[in-house]
Amino acid sequence: MHRAAYAALGLDGWTYERIEVDAAGLPALVTSCGPEWAGFSVTMPGKAAAAAVAESSSERVRMLGVANTLIQRPDGWYAENTDVDGVIGALRAAGAGPLRRALLVGGGGTALAVLAALAELGVAEVAIVGRRPQSTTAALRCAADWGMAAHHVPFDVTAVGASAVGVDAAFATVPAGAADVVAAALAEVPVLFDAIYHPWPTALAAAGAAGRITVTGLDLLLHQAFRQVELMTGRRAPAAVMRDALRVAARVDLPLPITS
Repeated sequence: MHRAAYAALGLDGWTYERIEVDAAGLPALVTSCGPEWAGFSVTMPGKAAAAAVAESSSERVRMLGVANTLIQRPDGWYAENTDVDGVIGALRAAGAGPLRRALLVGGGGTALAVLAALAELGVAEVAIVGRRPQSTTAALRCAADWGMAAHHVPFDVTAVGASAVGVDAAFATVPAGAADVVAAALAEVPVLFDAIYHPWPTALAAAGAAGRITVTGLDLLLHQAFRQVELMTGRRAPAAVMRDALRVAARVDLPLPITS
């Protein structure tokens, strides 16, 4: 996606390559970079280290403690979390309307980005279906920090089904297969955001009622990349070009809607 964007923008000589480095090694890599480096996309497990190494950061990063993007500026490295933009952009492009109540399955780093996005979208109440006490506690704290009313729901089919009544959207950020057991309980929720890339469709997606808006992990990946390209280049991302590149790379024919 990034290389396709650079080509479309006429940025000859720009490149985007994979670098394998663990969280402990990330600070040394970043601080060793010369001025020719525009930035980094950061995946797990390096997102907390990315937030810590930056000289400045967005409010999102300061609140969440994790960053997926580092941008080199004249005054040092700047940290951003474009996963938040990815959630918001993907929902809007898919046609999701205003959201007031949501249900979230999961509590890891992606779940925290979802919570930040929900707060920016004006969600007032969120039910958090947690599997692990530590991550659930972190998610509940995050929701409260963003000003949302939040409560914990046990990872139980009956409890999830009861909590899903009346919610505007359900979000799943757990690994593939982990949420299969609650697929039927969430089938009537009008908007589903399932962060899985592969395999697709997931049990959550397949169980949905006709007409449900479904957003995939590839939608999230695409829309967060738009913001990364804009931060790195200072240009508007060529959305259609990037979508085509993602479809080819992922070997899928999903709609992956974008806004004009």
